[in-house]
Amino acid sequence: QHYYLRPTQNYCFFSLPQSLTMKISSLIFSLPLFLNAQNEVGVRGFTNSHAFLRKSYSSASTCNQRMVTSSALNAENLTPELEMMTAAFARMPDEKLRYKQLMFLAQKLAPMPENLKIDANKVPGCLSTVHVHATLDDSVEPPVVNYTGDSDGILTKGLVALLVRGLSGNTAEVIDKVTPDFVNTAGISASLTPGRNNGFLNMLATMKKQANEVTAGATTAATNEEENISSASIVTSFDEQEGRPVYNAMMLTLINFLKPTSINLLDNSHQHAGHAGSKGYDGESHFELEIVAECFEGLALVKRHQLIYTILGEIMPKIHALQIKAKTPEEVSGKVEA
Repeated sequence: QHYYLRPTQNYCFFSLPQSLTMKISSLIFSLPLFLNAQNEVGVRGFTNSHAFLRKSYSSASTCNQRMVTSSALNAENLTPELEMMTAAFARMPDEKLRYKQLMFLAQKLAPMPENLKIDANKVPGCLSTVHVHATLDDSVEPPVVNYTGDSDGILTKGLVALLVRGLSGNTAEVIDKVTPDFVNTAGISASLTPGRNNGFLNMLATMKKQANEVTAGATTAATNEEENISSASIVTSFDEQEGRPVYNAMMLTLINFLKPTSINLLDNSHQHAGHAGSKGYDGESHFELEIVAECFEGLALVKRHQLIYTILGEIMPKIHALQIKAKTPEEVSGKVEA
């Protein structure tokens, strides 16, 4: 078998024994591979990024070398990592080498914590026992899903490793779009029995389901937390003041109808003693209201005042003046201008 290295435009040929080529292939597969425009496999990090390793065969069978185009990979909606690995597998000359690479991936798979090997994480319909577990990393935006997994079968463990490595670090939406056809494009399906192929499909389906569940769970939890915070911040009661029926009636009406997050009603009647209308209803004539409520969202200042006047209805004729400051929670926090 011959390999030739193209650092610029010149080719140099050298022969290697089969055992050594297998080791080199394993080493290359562990590096970040990519395809250039000519479907040649490249290794990132080589000098000037123009070095490509290609395989040449001495027999006529080399004409059947598997080629993978970018359009074929895109049609399978692969993640960047899965696309790279699919292309790398597809470039391998025979099933034996692909099998070896699955063994290599199985050996490199990080151990799965024993406490995660539970029935809830068990993949159904597999010949071997397979566990996979998804977690959500919300330290980035949008949040991404990461996996851990294991199997008691070495070949199956290689498939688990392929999916764990290929799907981790992506959103649930991206993961859900991945089609299982890439296993055929990569040439891996030829090494799988019908039972293992079904197991592979079940693994992918389970991992998609877990991704959607952890993402939906986090969204629901965040929504519930926001709702709890919002509910907890709504004013639902006040301290009634003896001998001040107008104040008590105004507070009760505004709290029940507007569900404010903050309300402060100040009786300024004493500041207007001697003015026309200062007597009001038993001395309660002038009030200053500061209120914050979600219901003011989208309403102009005049409309907010009209809403308050309407709600107070029968109470308004009993007072002489009401000064109003009505805002939304966002305006108070400074997120939007009042």
